[in-house]
Amino acid sequence: MESYKSILTVGGKTNSLGRAQEVIDDVYRKPTRLDELFECIYADDAWVRMRAIDSFEKIARDKPQWIEPYIERILTELTKSSQPSVQWHLAQLFCEVELTDKQRQQAIMWLREKIATVGVDWIVSVNTMKSLVYFYNEGFVAAEQLRELLRIQEEHSSKSVRKKALAFRASIEG
Repeated sequence: MESYKSILTVGGKTNSLGRAQEVIDDVYRKPTRLDELFECIYADDAWVRMRAIDSFEKIARDKPQWIEPYIERILTELTKSSQPSVQWHLAQLFCEVELTDKQRQQAIMWLREKIATVGVDWIVSVNTMKSLVYFYNEGFVAAEQLRELLRIQEEHSSKSVRKKALAFRASIEG
């Protein structure tokens, strides 16, 4: 049985997802291997981490209950990652799983910190704004707090981030 780390190491260009779909399909067949996939998010190789978090987040969309045992580690460990691909997948993941009140507060605080500056990666910014709008719509983020963060992102160097920030702000102002 080939390890997930070795599968995620190879395949296509370094910035591609390579053989990640094989890992996803295997986890669906053998859910006990989800631990192994999760541990790949800590790999030394940034490309393995990117492919692992992408796979993990895709599984979360379909089987959010499978991810719940990992939420505490995600909030205490993975949110410390400086890797943009890890950050943007975490932003997505927080909207896909059931969070306790405390976990939701932690996730929202982390999301707010990500876009409190224009120095954030553009994909991280877009996914973070999208997640904060989701939490706003669910009643967990105050409109003024969100507006201020969106105003900051309206000054981002990326034109697509600026356009998204304006669109998100328009959607909450109604």
